[in-house]
Amino acid sequence: MQIAQNLAFINWTVLTGLALGSYAVVVLLRRRSMATRGFLAFTTVCAVGFGFLAWLSDGALPATLGASPVSADPAWDAPRRAALGGFVGLVVVALVARRAAPRWAPHLELAAAAAGALTLIFGGLAWGGGALGVAALLVQLAVLAAATGGVFAAMILGHWYLVTPKLPEAPLILMARILTAVVALQVVLFVVFIATGAGPAGGAPLSALTGEWALFVWLRLIVGLIFPLIVSWAAIQTAKTRSMESATGLLYINVGTIASGTILAAGLYFGAGLLV
Repeated sequence: MQIAQNLAFINWTVLTGLALGSYAVVVLLRRRSMATRGFLAFTTVCAVGFGFLAWLSDGALPATLGASPVSADPAWDAPRRAALGGFVGLVVVALVARRAAPRWAPHLELAAAAAGALTLIFGGLAWGGGALGVAALLVQLAVLAAATGGVFAAMILGHWYLVTPKLPEAPLILMARILTAVVALQVVLFVVFIATGAGPAGGAPLSALTGEWALFVWLRLIVGLIFPLIVSWAAIQTAKTRSMESATGLLYINVGTIASGTILAAGLYFGAGLLV
């Protein structure tokens, strides 16, 4: 199967999304809420780990995608790997600077975020094809990272309330709201992509819903988008009432469903040339 032949690219998408998305949460919460230093440091370490694994997987990506409609442009491989490696290095330096040179830490964090953004840009340029395809893939990679890394960080944050009962509920409510907005955006993009037949495979509008990949497309919509959207909304309501154990449990569920949706989206793109 074409999807199975391109598992390396799916693995890259998931690991990169976890690294960049979770670190984006750290950068945001340092500036917008009262998240604890322990949570921020732990999530940063996780982002470093995911980023390093993504960097290793990037170096092992095949030169071609086999029978997939997606074509790879090797000219962007080295810049993408350098940007991803730069992201990991800058995150480590920023983490150390938080203690050794606090004045420089915010600047280093923004530089790390910029390196992460460049990673996605170079990924879009490598696998997007023409200008429109590059833009569409870049948007897709960005929202996949926001959802995958964001839900992971939100789930970790939920755990902090179990050991820090007096922690204000505002950070978790903020995260749940952002996650809900990101998943809602993914639903909108799904509709746009399907309605326009977006992706290297082309095809008539709405044809992906009934073609040979229809089962995976519907699973992406129901399991990876609609269900997480409902669960994210429920997490907001439970966090508002300080039912933090319930909110954390809901976010645990979302980690699985959103990760599954990311795997399906990456598999359908790299294996079948479909943007969903």
